[in-house]
Amino acid sequence: MKKGSLLLMAAFLVGLFILPACAPQKKEIYLQLYSVRDDIKADYTGTIAKVAEMGYTGVEAASYADGKFYGLSPADFKKSIEDVGMEVLSSHTARPLADSVAATNWDETWAWWDTAIKAHKEAGMKYIVTPWMPTPATLADLQAYCDYYNQIGEKCNAAGLRFGYHNHNFEFQEIEGQLMYDYMLQNTDPSKVFFQMDVYWLGEGGKNPVDYFNTYPGRFELLHIKDELEIGKSGKVDFESIYNNAGTAGTKYMIVEVERYTEGLTPFESVKESYDFLNNAPYVKAVYSK
Repeated sequence: MKKGSLLLMAAFLVGLFILPACAPQKKEIYLQLYSVRDDIKADYTGTIAKVAEMGYTGVEAASYADGKFYGLSPADFKKSIEDVGMEVLSSHTARPLADSVAATNWDETWAWWDTAIKAHKEAGMKYIVTPWMPTPATLADLQAYCDYYNQIGEKCNAAGLRFGYHNHNFEFQEIEGQLMYDYMLQNTDPSKVFFQMDVYWLGEGGKNPVDYFNTYPGRFELLHIKDELEIGKSGKVDFESIYNNAGTAGTKYMIVEVERYTEGLTPFESVKESYDFLNNAPYVKAVYSK
């Protein structure tokens, strides 16, 4: 065989065997569907397909009501997501206590949660996350919520699910001299309640995510990766430090949420730009769940 032919054969073998082994693994990046809320209302099926085409691994739902997700039965919702090549990870849903905690109808409350947990299990969820709560007037009311969340977490655990709480920035105010967010972390059982830190809102509350990772290691099983607009655009959030310290946080999954879009960008363009930023960032590992 001539020298030129040998070189061509060697190049072919390198491409066939070595290059595929070096190809980057697709990164696990999930999307909170609130990011494309208007598009989902207009065309659920088309929107889910476009999200999958962008490269997202799976979704976090934002429209649970009366045992259904986006008007679909749990089984149909699960199928709709899996049919486009994504997975169902989690869901935002909440049932606040009565304004006067003592006036809460506990029979109705627990019946509601039993239905919700069953629906989430049937939809293939790993996590249920409460995305918001009223600001308690007293520390006793805040403690009542901590006790409530512990009980919900116990029910979720029994069903093979995990229960968590998602912050905004109002949790970084004091109630009777206690910082609300820290009080919740200290008065919920880690085996029953995790925290889905929204890294943008925590910063807007004047705090540093990595400081919380170090103070409460292992408590932040999910992260909401968010910015003022598209991910990485504002410069306000140190995403590199957040990702580099995800092990301390105990984080298993990262979920993109885009609430506001740069003028001139469609929600789809905004969400795709956010995906591309993370997918191209060298400090973002392919997998955090193992």
